[in-house]
Amino acid sequence: MDSDDGFAVHDIVSLLSSPDRDYLISNNGNQVKITSLRGKKLGLYFSASWCGPCRRFTPELAEVYNGLSLKGDFEIIFVSADEDDEMFEEYFSEMPWLAIPFSDSDTRDHLDELFRVRGIPHLVIIGENGKVLTDSGVEIIREYGVDSFPFTPERIKELKELEKVAKKEQSLKSILVSHSRDFVISASGMNVPVSGLEGELVGLYFSLSSYKSCVDFTSKLVDVYTKLKAMGERFEIVMIALDDDEESFNEGFRSMPWFALPFKDKSCRKLARYFELSTVPTLVIIGPDGKTLHSNVAEAIEEYGIQAYPFTPAKFAELEEIEKAKQEAQTLKSILVSGSQDNVIGKHGAKVPVSDLVGKNILLYFSAHWSPPCRAFLPKLTEAYHKIKAKDSAFEVIFISSDRDQTSFDDFFSGMPWLAVPFGDERASSLGKIFKVQGLPMAVAIGPTGRTVTTQARDLVSVHGADAYPFTDERVKEIEAQYEEMAKGWPDKLRHALHEEHELGLTQRRIYTCDGCEEEGHVWAFSCEECDFDLHPNCALEDDKATEDDGMDEEKPDGWICDGEVCFKA
Repeated sequence: MDSDDGFAVHDIVSLLSSPDRDYLISNNGNQVKITSLRGKKLGLYFSASWCGPCRRFTPELAEVYNGLSLKGDFEIIFVSADEDDEMFEEYFSEMPWLAIPFSDSDTRDHLDELFRVRGIPHLVIIGENGKVLTDSGVEIIREYGVDSFPFTPERIKELKELEKVAKKEQSLKSILVSHSRDFVISASGMNVPVSGLEGELVGLYFSLSSYKSCVDFTSKLVDVYTKLKAMGERFEIVMIALDDDEESFNEGFRSMPWFALPFKDKSCRKLARYFELSTVPTLVIIGPDGKTLHSNVAEAIEEYGIQAYPFTPAKFAELEEIEKAKQEAQTLKSILVSGSQDNVIGKHGAKVPVSDLVGKNILLYFSAHWSPPCRAFLPKLTEAYHKIKAKDSAFEVIFISSDRDQTSFDDFFSGMPWLAVPFGDERASSLGKIFKVQGLPMAVAIGPTGRTVTTQARDLVSVHGADAYPFTDERVKEIEAQYEEMAKGWPDKLRHALHEEHELGLTQRRIYTCDGCEEEGHVWAFSCEECDFDLHPNCALEDDKATEDDGMDEEKPDGWICDGEVCFKA
């Protein structure tokens, strides 16, 4: 039965029992009658021992469960997705709640299907009357913890409103002080009252000691912090460690000159959500008034160091002007020459002076052998390279590697017909920072003057190949005009024998695979977004298969990690 708001209402006994079972089990082997759960709020916890996110979430859920145990009106039932009884028993032994017996696979499968479980961990919360309160229990527990009880829509709305008020009335104490703690800790183990930091500029440093990017940034931040303190600046840092391993936390923290929240303090994850953390390292700046001055100055510190202080809008406006001036003054030598390093290499390690490349159109190709998207893009770039070189010898590509070792670099570079920055050369890291490389592959076009033409050359080559050369805005506009001209006279909609269910609409698509000829298509497609179906115009407009829209309208419904196209930095 469905309630007025669309959520189902269940009879708990029939939901959790089977013809030969009227009980649930605890991890000590005791049986608990299902009828004893009537009148309680229930959480159906879909999880498995082999699931990393589940193993990380279970302790959070257990903390909430234990915190609510005195109320006596909330119970959790584990619905296992484990592959065998041994795995189930090992995982269930860590849980303080009840479970559907592993042997009752029919009930577990039925609950999976009934609640449309498409991923785990998944937590469905059911009210005392059997009505589903939410199927987003995992997100609610992570966001609000024990405060989310009794898990009703009204309570969640209330918490969101309180959150808005808290942000509006934010202070350093509201951020860093909890019910059980009003201090931060020093590396020597001293408790330092948060009140002692009020009125200062405070950086909240979200870090993970196992991330190399955090390790590298920490050394830069220590340098900036030490210099500012020596200058007498009222600036402090509080580290918000996201580590799971206490030994790693202690080892990293003991060498740091600033403060931190205690290891695994409840506020760490809460603050990560509060500041909508999306990456580490992140350094949030809190002004002397307790308000957020900047959401993340890590990149600015990487690039400008102490020059970025005091992280105000006026300072960032000043840095933006400096950056514009730097870009205007950019030359090929200014980005590719560093001290005595004034060469790139060709085949067999032959040195090519950067001065020989001045005045040419250059493509800086950031790539790595370990990245599938990079290996997939290489043939396209190679084909474009040969076609461009045949028309213009004043063009060159320079490979900037993110490979892990010399062997991988050599293997990948051996299949390239162009130049490269040597493996391990510090200029590779410098170029990555200059052009803010976040994903691979990436291609940056440098014009004859040495200035940046575009950082999106990879997309241009993928879609237009050699025709995109020399990658300027003017050339892109010319190509777009050609494509607009190409589409003149084509119908906006048509029907096709290969997809009779719906009409196909003329759509601009960057890259797609034609469902007719199964070849790659670019720019234009006749598509059905509802079914993710695409036809290349050549296939769609064949006279014996396509007819123009007959005027019928169909009702439409409302509508470094590799994802196949790009490898992003984690």
